[in-house]
Amino acid sequence: MSELSLLSLKVQRMPADPKKDFGLPHEYEYFSVCTTASHDTSTLRGWWEEDAETTQKFYNHVLGKSGAAPPFCEPELARLTLEQHLYCESMWAVFPIQDWLAIDGGLRNPDPFAERINEPSNPTHYWRWRMHMSLEELNAADDFNAAVKDLVATSGRSVAYTA
Repeated sequence: MSELSLLSLKVQRMPADPKKDFGLPHEYEYFSVCTTASHDTSTLRGWWEEDAETTQKFYNHVLGKSGAAPPFCEPELARLTLEQHLYCESMWAVFPIQDWLAIDGGLRNPDPFAERINEPSNPTHYWRWRMHMSLEELNAADDFNAAVKDLVATSGRSVAYTA
């Protein structure tokens, strides 16, 4: 794909290497787009609650945490996951708004399973997601917006690329 100057898509829970359980953002190449989820997958918080064994592996081996994984993807864990992606080499880091909102316990949807956009295997669950707050409310969320701005700036992704 790089010969054609096409970007690959790196969804952390869907690694290209079948021998790996997860994609590792620090291994992603520059000509890629990294993300935590897509419109056809559960959000980070929904995924966290789907399979405790997989979550435990992710918690210990990808996030580098010891002990038992918490049953819910708490804001700090969502933030850490986003940071791993923001600091990787991928040309683009694109995240669902639901995963951004997951870093703020007061703003995120109380029901992580209500965050899913599309479920391809279910013909009655397609493109039904609507944000649980208005854009005006999101715009007024100063602490959240400052946190996002800080994450993006600290990772260096707010600086224009120059060759």
